[in-house]
Amino acid sequence: MHELRREFPVLERVAYLNAGTNGPVPARAVEAVRASVEAQAERGRSGKAVFERMLERVELLRTRAAATLGCQTSEVALTGSTTDGVNAVLTALPLEAGDEVLTSDQEHPGVLAPLAALRDRSGVEVRMAPFDALAGAVGERTKLIACSHVSWQTGEVVDCGALVATGVPVLLDGAQALGAISLNVHMLCCDFYAASGQKWLCGPNGMGYLYVRPERCGELSPPWPGYGTVEDPHDPLGSPFHEDARRFDVLGFPADQQTAWALAAFDVFDDHGGPGALHERATAQAETLAERLAGAGHEVAPRGHSTLVSWRAEDPPALVAAMAEHGIVLRDLPGTSFVRASVGAWNDESDLERLIAALAA
Repeated sequence: MHELRREFPVLERVAYLNAGTNGPVPARAVEAVRASVEAQAERGRSGKAVFERMLERVELLRTRAAATLGCQTSEVALTGSTTDGVNAVLTALPLEAGDEVLTSDQEHPGVLAPLAALRDRSGVEVRMAPFDALAGAVGERTKLIACSHVSWQTGEVVDCGALVATGVPVLLDGAQALGAISLNVHMLCCDFYAASGQKWLCGPNGMGYLYVRPERCGELSPPWPGYGTVEDPHDPLGSPFHEDARRFDVLGFPADQQTAWALAAFDVFDDHGGPGALHERATAQAETLAERLAGAGHEVAPRGHSTLVSWRAEDPPALVAAMAEHGIVLRDLPGTSFVRASVGAWNDESDLERLIAALAA
């Protein structure tokens, strides 16, 4: 994996262990962005050829995202973030006063804030249950389960099979899963899967992906109708909306340099063994780190087969700042006593050793 590591310039300077916030930027992405912006500056940003090329790259991005999600291109909507996807689903679903949405006690604000807005505007009740006991908490009024696939706090992996078995629609936040662990949304059998592109996929901020199960598409209204959600954008008043996941598109027209960056990052991973090999390496490295931290006397949070490792600290922000002085990039988790390391396939033993040694010092 030394060749993969060389794709990321930041790793020449620091032990970068915070892809759970933003992944490291590949050198190829820098070149792709530069080429796109230079072309726009020299040739302009208008004209039929430019517009058609932009749309072509956007659809290629949708296809690449679908391959990573394990689904068909027609089942993916383009969004600006995980939260965009969550909001799109909550806006489209016909939830009303008296209905209940069940969520967990480990959710990110990207799930909880949209749920709060839904509660306030429609009278839906939002109920919280322990992350590892969600399925058993489903009640007669539960109309949706909205939770993380991988907990951003601890790295625990939800029992999606148990959630689906309840018969209640499931919306998963995949921010800490897409690009990090092996997944196939068809095998998960969830109804909706919202994720972002700037974390484990090492793409730009402002880009996300939403899987929508085909059976749900036609029955839900477009949450953010626009140019790309209608079949014929030249007749938007007379045209029907797309019957597939494109009716959930939120992204609109992303800047070409953003699309170029995201596609370049996908190329990097494909050129270094593909998702399967990279996911296995990342999760194995994270397991090694968890074992080494526990062996050194740190209290490691319960975790699953994921790429996140969290441990307790007396003063998480202070510890993160201290580690930064040692050239180690971590994340403290506001509202918790945890410090979190996000381990990618691009990390190696030297990064883990650097962290363990710095903590000991």
